[in-house]
This record gives sequence, structure tokens and C-alpha cells, in this order.
Amino acid sequence: MAPVACGARIHIFPAPWIQPGSSSSTSRARHRMRGAVTCCAARSRRAVRNPSLKQQQQPQQFSLPVDFLSSEVAIGTGGALLLLVAAYFAVRKFSSGGGMSSRPSEEITNLEPSSPEATQKYIQESMSRIREFSKELQTFPEADMSGRKFGDEGIKILSSSLGYNKSLEYADFSANNITAVGSSEMRKYLRANSHLKTLNMSGNPIGDDGAGDFAGILETNGTLEKLQLNSCNISDEGAKLLANALKSNQTLVVLELNNNTIDYPGFAAIAEALIVNKTIRGVHLNGNYGGALGALALAKGLEQNKILREIHLHGNGMGNEGIRTLMEGLASSKAKLSSLDIGNNSIGPKGVYYVAEYMKKSKSIQWLNLYMNDIGDEGAEKIAEALKRNKTISTIDIGGNNITAAGATHIANALKDNSTITSLEMSYNPIGGDGAKILADTLKHNGNVQTLRLGWCQIGVKGAAAFAECLQYNSTMSTLDLRANGLGDEGAAILARSLKVVNETLTSLDLGFNEIRDNGAFALAQALKNNVDAAVTTLNLMNNFFTKYGKVALTEAKEHVCEVQDGKEINIFF
Repeated sequence: MAPVACGARIHIFPAPWIQPGSSSSTSRARHRMRGAVTCCAARSRRAVRNPSLKQQQQPQQFSLPVDFLSSEVAIGTGGALLLLVAAYFAVRKFSSGGGMSSRPSEEITNLEPSSPEATQKYIQESMSRIREFSKELQTFPEADMSGRKFGDEGIKILSSSLGYNKSLEYADFSANNITAVGSSEMRKYLRANSHLKTLNMSGNPIGDDGAGDFAGILETNGTLEKLQLNSCNISDEGAKLLANALKSNQTLVVLELNNNTIDYPGFAAIAEALIVNKTIRGVHLNGNYGGALGALALAKGLEQNKILREIHLHGNGMGNEGIRTLMEGLASSKAKLSSLDIGNNSIGPKGVYYVAEYMKKSKSIQWLNLYMNDIGDEGAEKIAEALKRNKTISTIDIGGNNITAAGATHIANALKDNSTITSLEMSYNPIGGDGAKILADTLKHNGNVQTLRLGWCQIGVKGAAAFAECLQYNSTMSTLDLRANGLGDEGAAILARSLKVVNETLTSLDLGFNEIRDNGAFALAQALKNNVDAAVTTLNLMNNFFTKYGKVALTEAKEHVCEVQDGKEINIFF
């Protein structure tokens, strides 16, 4: 057996060739964005998790095609084994110099059982081979096995390999139908693991018993820095077990418990742990049931915490009273909080007053999310006044807050005196054409906004005209999102005329969902041809109404820019 080179990364994904007739395989093979056009040859855009490594030091990344769910025989234990056996042979074939085959290995296809006796023999042979693969797995520094649904039996086989792995730092087992039975197996081997830094178990129904297993791991493991247990059916009891482990753990930096069923008792336990713990920098509790009482409990914990940097509480129904107590706790805390997510918490003008007061005093907050509350124009005015005094916030999201043109006016006035805001999200607010014009006129010569999102804001042709003029003078904006604003062909043509003028900063323009037809496509295509020096590299026109003629015009414009600009890459999506 040819050995797999140390430093390899295993990444498993489904391959349509396993069952050509399978509807599940076919659907997964479809590209998510049809009509994507790129001017240059396709290039790999896989993310490198450690970009600081020199190229020759980067771990080799393996892609192992396997779709065990398409086999009628490969179910239960056999299904888990087939998954990993296929991975083993793919790694073996790749490491032996043959590269990845577009067809399954003959060794695997010849194993298909045709009778109950053959099925038993098949499973026995699979057991033998998966144990061989487990030995190879002990050398990988990264293992991404998300979404394979190999269940408790599969993780039972893998756990021993992970326990003895001397280089594994990142492991993703999310969405694998692992229950507390599987997590108990992991606990046996990972408690003493001395290398693992990130573990993602999100989307597995481990429940409170499983949370207890990972609490046990935290109590003895000395390297784990990030633990993700999102959507794991964890309630207050599980949160309490994890919180208790945090009191003694000295390595964990980020804990994610989003989209579970944690209520006030769980929040209180975590808050108590934050008083004692000296390493946690980020706590994610989005989509739970903290409520006003949970906010109060956290506030008490935060008052005595000095090290927390991020807290995410989106969708916890805290209301005005809960936000009041939370902001008071943060204001009293010595922690230098940089990120705060309190979106979708039923915050009105009364509650946002306390947020604004905290903003005025904070010298560390950089990222603030107030998305999908109901602060209205009155709340927008309070936020605007705070932005005039705050000198640290660079990204703020006030989308979906029922802000009209009056509220947009307050925000625009704040931008005149604020040079730190670089990203402003105001989508899903009915600011209309008037509000858009006020913002556009302000941004002609003021502020430092680089990303502006105004999707679903009812700005119409009037708003498009205002931003077309703005772009001729603005020197900071690189991303402009105007989706779903009813621009039509007229609005697209107006913006196209602006694109004919050299703009050295705007690289991304999003005009999706705007009822643009061929005439709008022709105008945009001509603008790109006439100004090949334009900085735009991404133009999103998805979900409009182009015929083949509009699409051809855009494609030809792309090709023209590429040819004239010696291979400049431009992406057009339609």
C-alpha cells in the first residue's frame, strides 16, 4: 500500500458518477449560479486555511469523491464503512501517482454484494479496509468530513484514529447524524488529544448528553481553541455542563452554540462561567431563547469580564428591557468588545437609546449588527447621533428596521462627520428615491464608505439616477448593492451611462431582481465596451428578464474587455 504523504488534507464530497441516474447526485452536481461568466480560464478558488504558509509548505489537499447514500445495500454500518473505504481507495490511488479517476475504482465496484451472504462478506472486507484507512487518517492535519451522514458507527471507527493523530488541528464532522452515542466515543479519544484546535460538530443531534461529552473533553483537553456545537439540540442542561467545563478550561477561545434551545438557566450558567474563564474571546448564542432574563444574566457576567471580544445574540427575543440591562452590563465591563450582534431582538426606539449610549462611550466596538429590529426613524436618529461621536465602528447593519427617508437623512448627516464607517447595510428599509438621493448626495464628497447595501429599499429610477451621479465623484465606494429596487431598463441605462465615466474604485455592482430586460443589458454591455478601464470586476444581474440576445451582448462585452485589457478578469452573473 502506497503511504499517504504527511500534511495531506482530506475533504470528502459527493460525486455524480457513483449513480448516474440518482436524482440526489444530479441535483448536487448543478452549479448554484447559472450564467456565471468569467473572462479568464477557470482557476481554483479553494480557500487555504493557513495563508501564511509558503506554497511549498502548504498541506496537500485531497478531494475524495464518494456517495454512499446512493447504494441500496450501503446502509447502517455498511454505509459508514463504504464511505470510508471509498475514501481510503481514493487516497491510495492519488498518493500512488495515478491522480483522481473520473470513474470508481474497480476494487470498489467489484465489491457490490449480490446476496445476503455476499453482503456479510462485503461488510467484513469493508471493516478490514476501513481500519487500514484509519491508520492513514492519523497523519492528516485537517479533516473535513461534513455532511456525509455516516452516523455513530462511522464516528466510532474514526475516533480512535483521531485520538492518536499527532498532527490534526482542524476537524469538521458537521451534519453527520451523530448522536450522543457517537459523541461518547469521541470523548474517549479526544480528551487527551494534544493537537486538535478546531472541532465542528454542528448539525448533529447530540443533545444534552452529547454536550456533556464535549464538556468532559474541555475539562482535560489542553489544545482545543474553537468548539462549534450549532444546531445540536442542546438545552439548558447541556449549556450548564459546558459552562461548568469553561470554569477550568484554559485554552478555548470561541464557543458556538447557535440555534439550540437554551433559555435563561443556560444563559445564567454561561454568564457565571464568563466571570471565571480567562481565555474565551467569542461567545455565539444566536437563535436561542435567552429573552430579557437571559440578557440580565449575561449583563452580570459581563460586568466582571475583562477579556471577551465578541458576543453574538441574534434572535433571542430580548426586547427593550433586555437590551437595556445588556448595554448597562457592557458599559460597566472592562472587556474591550469589538463585535456585537443584537439583530432580530424586538428592539424599538426605547431600546436602541441604550445601544446608542453604549456606542458613544465605547472605544473598542468595530462591528455592530442591529438587523431586523424596529428602531424606525426615531431610532435611526439616535444611532446617527452616536455615530457622530463614535470613532471606532467600521461596520454597521441597520437593515430591516422600518427606516424611511427621514431616518436616512439622519444617517447621511452622520456620515458627513464620520470617516471610520466603511461598511453600511441599510437593506429592507423603505427609504425610497428621496432617501437614496440624500445618501447619494452626501457620499459624493463625504465619508469613507466602501461597501453600501441598499437592496429592497424601493429607490426606483430616481434613486438609480442619484447614485449614477454619485459614482462620478465618489472615490471610496468599491461595492454597491441595489438589488430589488424596481430599476428596470431605465434605471439600468442611467447607471450604465455613469459606468462610461472612469471610476477607479467601484469593483462590484449588484443589480439583481430589478426587472431589467434586454435594453438594459444592451446599455450595460455598451458601457463596459466603451470604458474598458473601469474598475468593475463583478456585475450581478441575476433574476432579471434577459433573452438570449441580452445575454450574448453581455458575454461579448466581457470578452471585449478581456481582449483589450490583456486578460483582465470580469465576472458577469445573469
